[in-house]
Amino acid sequence: MDTTRHTKLLFVLNPISGDVEKDDLEEEIASLCGELKIKYDIYKTTGEEDEKKVKQQLEEKKYDAVYAIGGDGTVNMVAAALIDTSTPLGIIPLGSGNGLSKDLNIPQDTEEAFELIGRHIVRNIDTITLNGQPSIHLCDFGFNALVVKLFSEGETRGPGSYAWIAMQEYLSYEPKRYKIETDTENFEGEAFMVTVANANAFGSNANINPEGILNDGKFEICLIEPFPKAAGIGILYKLYTDSIDSSVYTRTISCTRATIYNLDGEVMHIDGEPANMGEMVEVAIKPRSLKVILPLPEDEE
Repeated sequence: MDTTRHTKLLFVLNPISGDVEKDDLEEEIASLCGELKIKYDIYKTTGEEDEKKVKQQLEEKKYDAVYAIGGDGTVNMVAAALIDTSTPLGIIPLGSGNGLSKDLNIPQDTEEAFELIGRHIVRNIDTITLNGQPSIHLCDFGFNALVVKLFSEGETRGPGSYAWIAMQEYLSYEPKRYKIETDTENFEGEAFMVTVANANAFGSNANINPEGILNDGKFEICLIEPFPKAAGIGILYKLYTDSIDSSVYTRTISCTRATIYNLDGEVMHIDGEPANMGEMVEVAIKPRSLKVILPLPEDEE
């Protein structure tokens, strides 16, 4: 456990993430860092070579921690620059879903999240690579990935927009074919969704991997196999009551490496951002490869 006080920080701010007003954030950062006597820099993302520019800034200056201010896509981008380094990742969740921050029990209230700058612990979590590209939280193929793609192409943000797209696509969506080879077991057939999970729940709070642990050296492949359309409400209920593992239409494979053949070329996403990996995707775990800033345990507050 690391509770070292930080004296120099980098804030990576995504100005357009989620559906949240961010005009006062820079003043809030200045006020808090001034109070704590912390030096800081702010990098605003533009969508053009942000990861490269953040890495360059990290090489030029030594920071005690880097805070990602935005959604899961911003968190993924910043985390990619910090994997296998001694610099921890902090998260100020301001996206549409904020899935990883929820699984890490980071406050969703901005003011409370900022308080972690002064009081926190640092712990290591696992990360995943897919054809060499990092995933920190969840990625999947199939129905949810299609909804994510359409959501990202739309002009409206927020959970309401996501739910509306999902309802529109559900009745016409047909399962796709996959072949999965892992170091523990294999699968070949159709699936409504195939989720590669390092964590537990999507930003919508739908818990696809209730038993997942972020630092156990393993990841899970969670399959929702074909089901009658009428069973959809029951599956949705189980996703939101942390009981999806009890559904007869689900299967979970726990492993440390896998090859996924996306036989129908279905869309996929990595940490909430659409991705194109081709037909064959090699997945591997990188145990305890990322340091993250977390709230103090209740018994230490």
